[in-house]
Amino acid sequence: MINSIQHFCQNGVKNVEKVMVDYSADMTKIAEMVQGVTKGVVDLGLSIIAEEWENYDEMLRSRKELRPGWYIVRRDETTLLTSLGSVTYHKTLFRNKFTGEHEYLLDRIMGIEKHARMTEDAEAKLLEEAVQTSYRKGGESASISNDVVSKETVMNKIHPLKFPRVEPQMEKKALKYLYIDADEDHVSLQYINKKGDIKKPRTNTIMPKLIYVYEGITNESGRNELINKKHFGGVYEGGKGIEQLWEEVAEYIESSYDTEELVKIYINGDGAAWIKSGQKILDKAKFVLDRFHMHKYIIGATSHLLDSMEDARSEIYRSIYEKKKYKAEEVFEKILSVTETESKRKTVEAAKAYILGNWAGIMQCVRDKNKEVQCSAEGHISHVFADRMSSRPLGWSRIGVDKMSRLRIYEKNGGNMLELVRFQKEELPLAAGCEEVIYSSNQMFLAERKNRETLGALADVPVYSIPYPQIKKMAALKNHIWGL
Repeated sequence: MINSIQHFCQNGVKNVEKVMVDYSADMTKIAEMVQGVTKGVVDLGLSIIAEEWENYDEMLRSRKELRPGWYIVRRDETTLLTSLGSVTYHKTLFRNKFTGEHEYLLDRIMGIEKHARMTEDAEAKLLEEAVQTSYRKGGESASISNDVVSKETVMNKIHPLKFPRVEPQMEKKALKYLYIDADEDHVSLQYINKKGDIKKPRTNTIMPKLIYVYEGITNESGRNELINKKHFGGVYEGGKGIEQLWEEVAEYIESSYDTEELVKIYINGDGAAWIKSGQKILDKAKFVLDRFHMHKYIIGATSHLLDSMEDARSEIYRSIYEKKKYKAEEVFEKILSVTETESKRKTVEAAKAYILGNWAGIMQCVRDKNKEVQCSAEGHISHVFADRMSSRPLGWSRIGVDKMSRLRIYEKNGGNMLELVRFQKEELPLAAGCEEVIYSSNQMFLAERKNRETLGALADVPVYSIPYPQIKKMAALKNHIWGL
């Protein structure tokens, strides 16, 4: 770090001064001034990072006691992309005399995987953009410099992602009612596993599922907002997949709420079998047909009746509010008797089957008269999934849909992308005993004198006057290496 600062004092400051002189000649050139200062600061930062890493590597090379059993093979130059830009530095390859394995100990200490080309902060930046826009823009946003990652690299970072369980509430809450809305999106597939493997008449759509749990609705800000909302979902197919999804929801509810105090859990949805199946997994859960789809089918069944349209709709709604299923069936039969075209008859038949088939879900809402049972799943599907995956002409693979839907859910739940990147890595083994390296006062004075010779004019700056950071570096290296 010291060399980088000294170099900046000698050269970088002059470059910044030149930028300011140029700006004084034409103060409308604000962009050029900002860009010039940014470049100077970024270059300094990259130099400091490279020097710091090489400083650790030099310690490993020069102090054999920090790496017992490891011998130097060669020193190589490498480049890592960080969120600040590309850092080029040197690292040493070592060989273990007992096992014969070769390893860059600096990489091992820093948690850099073999053949890695970017740091975790750059990966986090990449994910933050890719989850919102596209793989291409994600690659462009990995660094604030002009270094760009290809969209294929972004895809390869996203496809193997693993996601942590949804974090439960800090303390269990005692509530009488919980609300769950559920729906799915329809996403176009370009291929299943590889391009060209979808052949007609095979379907080319996949439906990622979305479930969100909340405690009620508030209107304090002037618009309806869901209280303590948590999302769940992804591509869950088949009976076992759907059961797994609902079990994840059940696990969250068990961990976050006092289930003995719960009176009822409302599951709102369009009546799909996978949504209703939540009643089998969640104790005290009851399905409620969302009003959007109920109204949609009723309108579809009556829109062709012209002058008698409003009367027919009123009769259907009256039978619903009077809780008389047989009357609703009679109304649909009357509508069918005056419907002539085959296409319209099919529409009415579908509406009849839908309303009568979901009668229990409709009655649940009518009987309870709970004003907070208001399904907003259509809007959430658009906001969480469709905005990124299906609102524009895009082609996905099955795994791409699954990972992107989970990444969107992770982001909507307030997840931190840097934490997600770190979640992918196994923790480094701890050193046996985690011994702290202790130095005598004589060693500290010797290190201090050597430090002052290195620093020169900067030696009197307080932050550098005590060699404690250097001691901590050696301690960290020793503990890490001994843990190998």
